[in-house]
Amino acid sequence: MDAAASPSWEEGPRILALAGNPNVGKSTVFNALTGLRQHTGNWAGKTVASAQGICRWKGQTLRLVDLPGCYSLLPRSPEEEAARDFLLSGRADAVLVICDATCLERSLGLVLQVLEITPRIVVCVNLLDEAKARNIQVDTQALSQLLGVPVVGTAARRGKGIPQLLQTAVAAMEASPSTFSPSVPYPSPVEGALDRLAPLVDRKKREGLPTRWTCLRLLEGETPPPAAYLLEDPSVAAVLQDLWSRHTSEEYGDAIAAGLAEKAADLARRTVCGMGRGYSPRDRALDQIFTGKWTAFPVMGLLLLLLLWLTMVGANVPSQLLSQGFAHLGTGLRALLEFWNAPAWLTGVLVDGAYTTLSWVVAVMLPPMAIFFPLFTLLEDLGYLPRIAFNLDRCLQACGACGKQALTTCMGLGCNAAGVTGCRIIDSPRERNIALLTNSFIPCNGRLPLLVTLISLFFAGGGASFLGALLLAGLLLLALGMSLAASKLLAQTLLRGEPSSFTLELPPYRTPQVGQILVRSLLDRTLFVLGRAAAVAAPAGVGIWCLANLSPGGESLLSQGAGFLDPFARLLGMDGVILLSFLLALPANELVLPLLLMGYLSQGTLTEVSNLSLLHNVLVENGWTWVTALCVLFFSLFHWPCSTTCLTVWKETKSLRWTATAFLLPTLCGMALCALTAFVTRWIPL
Repeated sequence: MDAAASPSWEEGPRILALAGNPNVGKSTVFNALTGLRQHTGNWAGKTVASAQGICRWKGQTLRLVDLPGCYSLLPRSPEEEAARDFLLSGRADAVLVICDATCLERSLGLVLQVLEITPRIVVCVNLLDEAKARNIQVDTQALSQLLGVPVVGTAARRGKGIPQLLQTAVAAMEASPSTFSPSVPYPSPVEGALDRLAPLVDRKKREGLPTRWTCLRLLEGETPPPAAYLLEDPSVAAVLQDLWSRHTSEEYGDAIAAGLAEKAADLARRTVCGMGRGYSPRDRALDQIFTGKWTAFPVMGLLLLLLLWLTMVGANVPSQLLSQGFAHLGTGLRALLEFWNAPAWLTGVLVDGAYTTLSWVVAVMLPPMAIFFPLFTLLEDLGYLPRIAFNLDRCLQACGACGKQALTTCMGLGCNAAGVTGCRIIDSPRERNIALLTNSFIPCNGRLPLLVTLISLFFAGGGASFLGALLLAGLLLLALGMSLAASKLLAQTLLRGEPSSFTLELPPYRTPQVGQILVRSLLDRTLFVLGRAAAVAAPAGVGIWCLANLSPGGESLLSQGAGFLDPFARLLGMDGVILLSFLLALPANELVLPLLLMGYLSQGTLTEVSNLSLLHNVLVENGWTWVTALCVLFFSLFHWPCSTTCLTVWKETKSLRWTATAFLLPTLCGMALCALTAFVTRWIPL
């Protein structure tokens, strides 16, 4: 097997689509077939990621398309809609449906729905190793006879059955599709309605649209776009109205779902045997700890704090090495420009402005993300993240949000832009917007260094201490509480609606695959977010340099801007330099501290913070007190998201309205909290 980047749809090899429920090993099968090398992009018109890869097998070249994980083809989310529309398009020469051998009945529901669209499928019963450990046996030959399509058993994590699976898929593409179809026997009202609708639809439907499947969707009132034109036909519309006068579309939908479930259960009873009964004793014991009434939240808090601690401590040395390397490279770049007799202003713009800011952002952002995202993906691969969503579901439901927001909140601790992108996992558009609009209330790793530094300088005795750790934990709890409050506010105002239910599966605990974790976290998350940050850092660096070095009237634009903002900043317990530093740090929150020193010391370039005692002296000499530090802590927690996050919100929503809301909501909360703190400390002696 060999793999390469995927070309466009319109040219090249035949297409094999991979479908399946979440957590059945679909991505593992895909990676095993493509050798981990893949191309990731968005579906046309949808913010749903798709992975594509090329696989070569004995002279045959296949283009693999990893469809979004879904439990059914009745679209309740962009992922299910994307999977359904692709299967209906007919672009796939065959469909590979991945099933979970440990819970085959659940997976068979999707198999039956795919069979109603196309008979050219291959069923892959994956996770046979886990099923064996639970004393569950699946008769793949009997299942193949009952379904009328090839069935192959695999243990993809160990590479077992993959060659046979690929060979069967190639053969399925070349063979004539099976004429046998295990039609689901629906209740008599549904079958009677199908008998009336099928002749009409069969005469009027377009080529490639399956008759029985189309009739079922018409009865449910969930007409897919390719079949929407049928509703305009008077004869079809008349029959539907007559049928709905006897039974509502919801009643037909419930009957159809019951028929699918009963058929899947019957297939499972006839092909699965053994003494397996769900979770293993080990999984149940772990769940008593990770989801227990008294242990879930303490364990969750300790794990997340450990993750943050490893991120911050582990990133120090790589950040310093990167900073030193970029400094040497900057010296060489400056010498090269001087050798070319470049004007001083051009050297300043390119080196002190664009290059210095860009290198600062990369040096500070890359190491924490390169540590946090693999650790986060490790928790995901272990099966712990769904437990976090389970634990926080009740709190989020009370706020009118979705329990899956817990996962995007955790991602926001690493990077808010990644957290916003992660909101795609939320099915409801309303709840997805709530999650992405409130993600910036959670401090990312770019804000944590400022929080730790100010706590150390003004509240924890000048060094790391237990008190400092408690204060940082308190700030994180405050951020979580404000995020929940903002979610409830949105749910009762701009985004009214009832919280939706969702299927939350607690997958078994699995040994993580380090290779896949590194690829997924570093390529799909770290470099993706870093690329967006770098795209705005260099232009922002040019602007910062111009503000610091252009001095109309004898005073730099930076000083003039700080003076202009100072009266308003005083109302918030800060000064103009602080507020301007936050404004200029829009490309990356990591720039706030160097910008503060740049403003207070009246320097024309960014200044690295290397000595905490020096930093404390500079701040105190410029009027800082513990009240100033407290207001800056609050404002660092709650202010506008960085430009990368704003850009990501716009790309996810395509709406200036929601992008502006994501910008203003945490900013107004932060300003109100700072103003209240300044007022209380000014008029009430503490």
